[in-house]
Amino acid sequence: MRIGDININIKMGDITEEKVDAIVNAANNTLLGGGGVDGAIHKKGGPAILEQCKKHSGCPTGEAKITTAGNLPCKYVIHTVGPMYGRSDSMEEVLLYNAYTNSLKLAAEYNLKSISFPSISTGAYGYPIDEAVEVVKRAIEDFSRNESTIREINLILFSNYNFKIYSDYFE
Repeated sequence: MRIGDININIKMGDITEEKVDAIVNAANNTLLGGGGVDGAIHKKGGPAILEQCKKHSGCPTGEAKITTAGNLPCKYVIHTVGPMYGRSDSMEEVLLYNAYTNSLKLAAEYNLKSISFPSISTGAYGYPIDEAVEVVKRAIEDFSRNESTIREINLILFSNYNFKIYSDYFE
């Protein structure tokens, strides 16, 4: 499917195997690694990612930071922090939207053409997937109205259930 000039792909898979310009890490505020997607990216990417993350001194929720990809097949990792559902003073939707749009803006600043996202905040942070997908699509639609080098956005899902929700919503 396309949104503006951007090709959108919804796929099942492992984000650490994506051969794109950048993958997005659903990080925590410290950027020092954690579980889920964050742990997998740090483990497979190696110590170079952690060393650059330390230089950023953390990341506020909704913001994004960029590092090397280390041993990963992509060029960069964009680290963003999504909100914990029910713990952000009713700001979850805005913070999740910002996590996606700030990641896209950072990719555009680096003149990247392709980026892969996990489903930010829908795992351990408890954001309901059916609510999150609406925010994701709106963020991509809004971003697509701007001039950008980005031509491909991959949404990488880890479960059949999430894949179906994303596929149904985007179709």
